[in-house]
Amino acid sequence: MSKPGKRIRAIREAVGETALVSVEEAVKLVKQHATAKFDETIEISMNLGVDPRHADQMVRGVVSLPSGTGKSVRVAVFARGPKADEAKEAGADIVGAEDLMETVQGGTIDFDRCIATPDMMPIVGRLGKVLGPRGLMPNPKVGTVTMDVKKAVEDAKGGQVQFRVEKAGIIHAGVGKASFSEEALSKNVLAFIDAVTKAKPSGAKGAYVKKVSLSSTMGPGISLDISSVAS
Repeated sequence: MSKPGKRIRAIREAVGETALVSVEEAVKLVKQHATAKFDETIEISMNLGVDPRHADQMVRGVVSLPSGTGKSVRVAVFARGPKADEAKEAGADIVGAEDLMETVQGGTIDFDRCIATPDMMPIVGRLGKVLGPRGLMPNPKVGTVTMDVKKAVEDAKGGQVQFRVEKAGIIHAGVGKASFSEEALSKNVLAFIDAVTKAKPSGAKGAYVKKVSLSSTMGPGISLDISSVAS
C-alpha cells in the first residue's frame, strides 16, 4: 500500500484526532486545510440509521442551499410548446422532446439536472435505464416532474441540491466551495442537515442520524457534534 504524500500527512497531523465539533468549527477546519490549487468542493457525508433496501426506509429529497453551491449546473428540460418556451426563458440549457430523447439514447448526456412536464413522462420513461443510474431521472417527489417549469429551472440553477441515501445508509453531497465564507458554508451545512433530518422515513428505528462529517475534495474529514444540529 502506498504511503500518503507529504501534504496529506501534514493535514492529518494538524487535524489530529479531532473531537466532535460544532458546524462552525468544522467549517473553519475544513477551509484551513483546503489548500489544493483549485477551488475545492466542501462535501458533507451523513451516515443514517436506515436500510434503503426497504421502501419505508428510503431517504430522498431536495434542498435549496441559502448560499448556493458555487457550481454551474446545466439543465435539460423535456417539454413542448409554451412550456418549452418557458424553460428556455428561465435559462434551461437544453430543451426538447423526441429529439432530446434520441440524443440521450445516442449516448450524449450533456446536463446535470433533468426536468420534465408530466405529459413528457411516456417519452422520458424510455430513458430510465440511461438516466436512472446517473441519478438524472425526473421525479415528482423532488420537483423535477412539474408543470411549473420556470421555478424548477430557476431552483436547479440557484443552488438546489438533491439527495438520496445509498445502499450503505450514507448520503453524500456538495454544500459549497472552499472560497465561500465560513458563514455561507455554515448556513448551507445547517440547511442540508435540516432537510435530511426532516426527510426521516416512517420505517427508521433507533438513531436516525448516526454520524456527520465535512471534508474538502482533497482534505481530511472532520466529524460534527450532531447533538447540536439534529435530533
